[in-house]
Amino acid sequence: MTRTAPDHPGFCRDCLAGQVEGARRCRSCGSPRLVYHSELYTLSIAHIDCDAFYASVEKRDNPELIDKPVIIGGGKRGVVSTACYVARIHGVRSAMPMFKALEACPQAVVIRPDMEKYVRVGRQVRAMMEELTPLVQPISIDEAFLDLKGTELLHHDPPARVLARLARRIEEEIGITVSVGLSYCKFLAKVASDLQKPRGFSVIGEAEALSFLADKPVTMIWGVGKAFASTLQADGIRTIGQLQVMEETALMRRYGSMGQRLARLARGIDDRTVHPNDPAKSVSAETTFFDDIHKLDDLVVHLRALSEKVAWRLKRHEIAGQTVVLKLKTADFKLRTRNRRLDDPTQLADRIFRTGMSLLEKETDGTKFRLIGIGVSDLQDPALADPPDLVDAQAARRAAAEAAMDKLRDKFGKGTVQTGYTFPSKR
Repeated sequence: MTRTAPDHPGFCRDCLAGQVEGARRCRSCGSPRLVYHSELYTLSIAHIDCDAFYASVEKRDNPELIDKPVIIGGGKRGVVSTACYVARIHGVRSAMPMFKALEACPQAVVIRPDMEKYVRVGRQVRAMMEELTPLVQPISIDEAFLDLKGTELLHHDPPARVLARLARRIEEEIGITVSVGLSYCKFLAKVASDLQKPRGFSVIGEAEALSFLADKPVTMIWGVGKAFASTLQADGIRTIGQLQVMEETALMRRYGSMGQRLARLARGIDDRTVHPNDPAKSVSAETTFFDDIHKLDDLVVHLRALSEKVAWRLKRHEIAGQTVVLKLKTADFKLRTRNRRLDDPTQLADRIFRTGMSLLEKETDGTKFRLIGIGVSDLQDPALADPPDLVDAQAARRAAAEAAMDKLRDKFGKGTVQTGYTFPSKR
């Protein structure tokens, strides 16, 4: 008989044996990794986040790194993509400039990102999630929301135990760890997954939502970054509990649509559903230079290579973009973004590059740049992409040449053939 509400108020995350509340170790295997909660068997919205994902994959593939601090990032002039928990103890954080990370942890092993490998592993994890429920909404390569409501009959277990079994399976079969957050809404499921990293399993129930959130900083609410947090602080608002006692209309008058979000999330109200395969809003690629660059000829090399990377992703995922976006960061960390909407969507590196070039030429006035990026937004059906160009007679030839290069790269590897643009200038 299917039992959707186990008799025991908790279970062991290692062996899944039921537990009597108050026990400190599993009565079957001795593990201290027990989970109890009054709503444990009624909640079904989960957020799963891979722990220090890139670094975990690298440690899995090289056991010599297991106990060492590992930083995944782009060299001296780049930033930290992620850091393992050993490095985090020394103060290393994601998005930290690499030179600061190495000042904090000079003994760290620095590894350049291998995105193709991480994507493969991420897909393995996602495939395991999709075996449990069709309602899986990826947020990034290493995290996703799941809605397991109504799956008890299929799995002969409530969502909490199914999730614990999944976490154990990912660790055993893929060799990395994940943290699980379980709640009644997406906001609190995401919050819960961050509470006990790594290898965490945290539960936030509906009955405790208000009290749990009351003393938390306003930055815990999605969309409240440093700048907006400073605005709230100037208005005397530092904790979520302060927002809980304010009227929604008053918050909306002061902060617009963000005021409504503050009012609702502060009270644990989040009606968003889990949407599988939520469409991406943009596709982009960027690189940080080892030394600042100000010459157009030198910037072009990177712009072309990044344009090809974006085009490859568009073709692989069968989407097209109609707005080209150029991103530049100056030597003093000021960000510039420029965009141009095309007459038709594109998947071609040639069109992305040429549009990016026309935007870049206006910015190369002697300013030194530390980063360049190119991307497309306003994503469209690829069937609408790149119709014949009646104005540019050479466009069809360039498109045919690009298609031929794509075939060679698919067969022999990405570095098989390059355009002249991707070779450094000799001038």
